[in-house]
Amino acid sequence: MARRNIYDRCNPKCLKNVFCFSILFSLLAVASAQLSSGFYGTTCPNALSTIKSAVKSAVAKERRMGASLLRLHFHDCFGCDASVLLDDTSSFTGEKSAAANVNSLRGFDVIDDIKSQLETTCPGIVSCADILAVAARDSVVALGGPSWTVGLGRRDSTTASKDAATNDIPSPLMDLSDLITSFSNKGFTTQEMVVLSGAHTTGQARCQFFRGRIYNETNVDSDFATSVKSNCPSIDGDDNLSPLDVITNVSFDNVYFKNLVNKKGLLHSDQQLFSGGSTDSQILNAEIKIGKTLEHNAPLISLVHDRLTRLTN
Repeated sequence: MARRNIYDRCNPKCLKNVFCFSILFSLLAVASAQLSSGFYGTTCPNALSTIKSAVKSAVAKERRMGASLLRLHFHDCFGCDASVLLDDTSSFTGEKSAAANVNSLRGFDVIDDIKSQLETTCPGIVSCADILAVAARDSVVALGGPSWTVGLGRRDSTTASKDAATNDIPSPLMDLSDLITSFSNKGFTTQEMVVLSGAHTTGQARCQFFRGRIYNETNVDSDFATSVKSNCPSIDGDDNLSPLDVITNVSFDNVYFKNLVNKKGLLHSDQQLFSGGSTDSQILNAEIKIGKTLEHNAPLISLVHDRLTRLTN
């Protein structure tokens, strides 16, 4: 199935399609309204169960997909408008080719499948942006993490900007001050930034984004660096993958924070959160205690819940 055929139902060029009138009507109706978890309660009552089922199946087939869907939403959600899904056109260069996304973002096929199912049962109703938001939540749950209520009623963008994605999405090479600024520009506090960074408890990164850290930095556990170097040579192997969390890579827990304390953060930007700077105390304080799993740490569950809710709403 061609991806553009699905997403372009939100594009003005398809106004001749009756689906588009339905979409535009529903989106205009919430242009100035607050998001609501019951937005599709009458127009597409099976929307949430459809998304949940598809995500659960995809993660069961490949555990890494949970992290991929969460990341896909995060990279969209310095806007939350599904613009990350749009291919290039003659009028704009989309976000897929931005440095943070190219040859990196995945899970588009899962979103395709969900959108196709919803178009069959509720044509022209559920926005791609809402699918991304709910799929991110369901992915975290599928990996053993907490759930939260997702507000619905987002509008899909009909355009995208490679430059905006390049400038807005935090780089894995950023120092702490730049990370704080990047998140602050989107309304997040430093503490919220730290908690959201905990999503790196699952997923993988490409060698080119952490080679400099494991070969050149000093605040890295030597055994950890040696282990990672085996799959990331000093030259070549840019696309080789290593887990962001070497302990529990396919589970959504808080071992990520323990890794930082032990100087086992894979990315430079991750280790910056515990490297003698202002966020060290937030890794260690009572709200982000190092425990075996999220279930053993109710304060952290609550904090992650609040921050993920804010990101997806």
